[in-house]
Amino acid sequence: MFEGKDIKLGIAPIGWTNDDMPQLGGDLTFEQCISEAALAGFQGTEVGGKYPKDPLVLKHCMDVRGLEIASQWFSSFLCSESFEKNEEVFIKQLDFLETVGARRINVCELTRCLFASEESMFGRAKPVADDVEWDRLCQGLNKLGKTASDRGFKMCFHHHMATVVQTREETRRLMENTNPEDVYLCFDTGHFSFSGEDAAECAEEFAPRIGHVHLKDIRKDRMETAIKEGYKFRKAVLKGCFTVPGDGFVDFPGVFKVLHEAGYEGWLLVEAEQDPAEANPFEYAKKAKQFIDHIIQG
Repeated sequence: MFEGKDIKLGIAPIGWTNDDMPQLGGDLTFEQCISEAALAGFQGTEVGGKYPKDPLVLKHCMDVRGLEIASQWFSSFLCSESFEKNEEVFIKQLDFLETVGARRINVCELTRCLFASEESMFGRAKPVADDVEWDRLCQGLNKLGKTASDRGFKMCFHHHMATVVQTREETRRLMENTNPEDVYLCFDTGHFSFSGEDAAECAEEFAPRIGHVHLKDIRKDRMETAIKEGYKFRKAVLKGCFTVPGDGFVDFPGVFKVLHEAGYEGWLLVEAEQDPAEANPFEYAKKAKQFIDHIIQG
């Protein structure tokens, strides 16, 4: 599978330290994270909050371990703030990523997101954009995407639980109203699954637009409890709803088959929000690598 294709396997630092909840992995260092990622056999990582802010320092730390920077999260507020304000921060982040050698940037719209909220992320509490906000979002993404494309980047939009673009329908609306040459999808198996979607079917629908892939698994029993009890987003993390590929119910063979047949090239990046005190990040990184290798190598 993926023979002859430019595929790289990476892992996100969120299994070691959580930027949204600093108490998770607060004692774990940047150096431990990237050293264990390399030791587990990964080719790169995304940028985490503990990573050096100087791009030259970061690149050196990655280079000596044979690692690359795959991409970085960008929080957009296109629905609620001026385009110019979003653009200014976006360009600075592109400058940083260009220096470290990355070619992907993952944008997530955080207007009214519930990441830090005490409210349930299900039902009526889920944020929804109105038509005016949808226009602002899609037009803004087209402009940011063009800026990224002109500099050799793929800007990939990250659908996400507890945001205005979460479901398959919302993702479809965004894809249908943005420029396919400049706006790609950061396809996340876990967020689609948690939203009640079939990950393999979503991969089939959005395959031509997928520019980056997050591989996250879901423990089905814990997800069902989260939905039944109306968990807030952070509670879902703390209760172990998310895990690495092979430790949940997501159909990864089906997803990989779709990506393979679509000719996908780019990063396959393990991302699982877990408490490192409960799920040793190095052990789970190795578990994920072995599972993915088994699927790809057949």
